[in-house]
Amino acid sequence: MEFFQEIEFILLPLAIVIAGYLIGDGLKNFQNSDSIFDALEDDDDDHELIKESDVHYFIGISKEDAKSLIKEYPNIPHTTINGNVYYPKGKLREWLREDYMFKKEEK
Repeated sequence: MEFFQEIEFILLPLAIVIAGYLIGDGLKNFQNSDSIFDALEDDDDDHELIKESDVHYFIGISKEDAKSLIKEYPNIPHTTINGNVYYPKGKLREWLREDYMFKKEEK
């Protein structure tokens, strides 16, 4: 029984030291928090197509607002395949940043 108590006194501090090292190492990368936002703006998905019914998810607005936006701005980059309307993710992102925000400021 004493043997196990001695091991506990060695393993517990060792586990605390290892945990401290791992947490400290993780915090080094936390200082570069801009990289998290860069990952969200990853250009690898630029060629993905979004269904017209899912545009509101991408933009972050209600379905009714998305329909209104699409109706008000028919020049939003889109393509029609077999009667279904799709929006290229990259071009839609660019349109939202540049064209839509610019036109919104003009109003």
